[in-house]
Amino acid sequence: MTAESVMAIGQEAITTILLVAGPMLGLSLVVGLLVSAFQAMTQINEATLSFLPKIATMFVVFLVMFPWMLDILVGFMSHTWSSIPEFAR
Repeated sequence: MTAESVMAIGQEAITTILLVAGPMLGLSLVVGLLVSAFQAMTQINEATLSFLPKIATMFVVFLVMFPWMLDILVGFMSHTWSSIPEFAR
């Protein structure tokens, strides 16, 4: 196993993580900004108010995107496992 192959596996792992976590984190960010704007407009300074909408958003996105996320993760693992003999040389 060379340094290039380790870097390639690491780069593919980081790309996979960003692909899988990106939709949930992105929509959570948007919901957080909307709740913060609402809090600023109404002058409600409650720190815990933004947690429930963000958690609910992440849960809904996870339910909707789960088949796609599972496909991405299974593809990454299949590729990684199938390339083990190539890295053993």
